[in-house]
Amino acid sequence: MKKSLLLTGAMMLFAAAAFASGVNLTWSSTGCWTEDPHANKAFACNSNTGSNVLTCSFAPANDEPTFVGIESIVDLQADAATVPAWWEFFSGGCRSTALSASADFTTASQVSCVDVFAGLAGGGITAYKTMANFVGVPEVFTPYGGRIKAAFAVATEAPLTAGTEYYADKMSISNAKSTGTGSCAGCATGVTIVLNQIRSGETSGAFEILNNAISSQCVTWQTSSISCAAVPVHNRSWGQIKSLYR
Repeated sequence: MKKSLLLTGAMMLFAAAAFASGVNLTWSSTGCWTEDPHANKAFACNSNTGSNVLTCSFAPANDEPTFVGIESIVDLQADAATVPAWWEFFSGGCRSTALSASADFTTASQVSCVDVFAGLAGGGITAYKTMANFVGVPEVFTPYGGRIKAAFAVATEAPLTAGTEYYADKMSISNAKSTGTGSCAGCATGVTIVLNQIRSGETSGAFEILNNAISSQCVTWQTSSISCAAVPVHNRSWGQIKSLYR
């Protein structure tokens, strides 16, 4: 009897692990959190070359036989009164060309996470908003917060299996203008970054919203003291979020 109960308990634990759904975020250019977990990125701000990569991944709660793409929302909050100039990735900002995104994981280690895009995805950053460049509903952001939205899709649908962790996208933040003449202030300021949502869509128009952590959906820059739970200060429904970018 005891042996049977232990076996049943072990099977339940395995099932929970095998079918966990949600999102993960890590500082890594070679793999997802499961493969290469890095919760903090420290940079001496002494170089204008190189980049820092945030890798987003997700595991759907349900099978998606006609998956075609994802949308991701990453929120950030600076340990300062306003978002520093170093984080001004918007048009006209101090580092307007320093942020980019890709869904090409053909060079990743792919030990644990699956590359469903196979280098064929199209898309990129669709919006970057802070209080400084926000138009519409300014109360969504505090002066020290911001939001990155990215979307990627493939022309040919592919099946996703519930509980399997897939690469979503990776966001690259370059070190340009970190030091010397023309540099942008605030590189050394702590920032907390949260992958707050991934929307996984199918050709039918059906979609699944994932907003809970599998292992970790929060990372920091320069060992920020801001709590992950505080990012963003104003949470919105998906419908409200979509309306902000129309």
